[in-house]
Amino acid sequence: MEQIQSLIYTESKKLLDRAIKVLAGGVSSEFRKYGYPHALFYTHGRGSRIYDVDGNEYLDFTLSQGPLILGHSHPKVLEAVAKYSAQGQLYAGQHIQEVELAEKLHQIIPSAELMRFCLDGSEAIQTALRVARAVTGRKKFLRFEGHYHGWLDNVCWGLSTPSVEALGSRDNPNLYPWTEGLPDHTKDDFIIIPWNDPDILKKTVAEHYKEIAAIITEPVMCNNGCILPKEGFLRGMRQICNEYNIALIFDEVITGFRLSLGGAQQYFGITPDIAVFAKALASGYPISAVVGKREWMNVIEKSRVIHAGTMNSSNPTVAAALATIQELESKSPYERMFSYGKKLMEGLRMAASESGQNLIVQGPGPMFVTAFTHLKQITDYRDTLTFDKVKMRKFMGAMHDKGVRIIGRGLWYISAVHTQKDIDEAIQTATEVLSRI
Repeated sequence: MEQIQSLIYTESKKLLDRAIKVLAGGVSSEFRKYGYPHALFYTHGRGSRIYDVDGNEYLDFTLSQGPLILGHSHPKVLEAVAKYSAQGQLYAGQHIQEVELAEKLHQIIPSAELMRFCLDGSEAIQTALRVARAVTGRKKFLRFEGHYHGWLDNVCWGLSTPSVEALGSRDNPNLYPWTEGLPDHTKDDFIIIPWNDPDILKKTVAEHYKEIAAIITEPVMCNNGCILPKEGFLRGMRQICNEYNIALIFDEVITGFRLSLGGAQQYFGITPDIAVFAKALASGYPISAVVGKREWMNVIEKSRVIHAGTMNSSNPTVAAALATIQELESKSPYERMFSYGKKLMEGLRMAASESGQNLIVQGPGPMFVTAFTHLKQITDYRDTLTFDKVKMRKFMGAMHDKGVRIIGRGLWYISAVHTQKDIDEAIQTATEVLSRI
């Protein structure tokens, strides 16, 4: 690859050396280690741009791993947080905006008859699984290879594997832990199968339905490959759950408020029994929501299932969520986000074609993935194991050195504040970078 002029990261490196002395790995989340060329330190963000301590400016398509659907430092969100927080931070009791937020989610999300608020997606997922177990009396859940449902023990299997061959049979895949420190028994909590395979899904549920409390899925497989469901796959899943009295859980941590105001369930027209929303709910403030049909959520209402949390529904997080949703509702940026996303995807495809690169670009538009592979399309996690990760790191690093920031695994997010100029800049930068790999 030809040399691309690098930005300067001197001050970030100094701060990282300092942080490593007191923070494990110098960071507070594993994937911040893998910034380019190392973990960086930032000073501020505005709109579609973010700035580091060395004064470098980046056109940002990471959006802090997805939450910043309104871009960085949206004034209405910050104003709402400041104003409501001035009255108090946390009451260990109820407050009016918590009710207003719940009423708004009830209005816009098809499955949101009852809900509870948590702090993050991982915690909310465990709440949803607990509810499903309590209602059905069954102990296991069915999930899919490569789907990410948080970092807690019983969902940290099937997220990494040495190779396609190591996965073994599609009907009965081999399991590999995502991290050390997982109790071996936690893999007994679930059954795992490949995604987008309706025949295996039907067969597996028919054989194990007496054990299965829930089927949990990302409606779009965003965390690995940004893969859309095949025609009829989600609808078939809904029918299977109806047939066997199994909870259908949508993990809308990423798709929520990004595909539509009512999430993927509104976008696809499939209503789950329970769903989890996080990331874009509050423009980066820590809040998540477990929402569901009353017939499932009433086990929390009746205290058969305990859900608790000292920090739940704090004033700042609720104010941020309410302001975010009000802005999305009033401005309705979805047509523009889809349009800009698709323009950027097409521009990247053209740049890859002109430079002879084996880059695929796929996804719905508001989020999509770029990956180097010999495949023309990817439909499940096993396909993603063909990705050339070394080449992707080179591409991501070169884009970063030219001032365009994307997530290291090739995932791009479009915000409500990206402009046509931003899209053109990203395409121009990618065209230059791809021609030099």
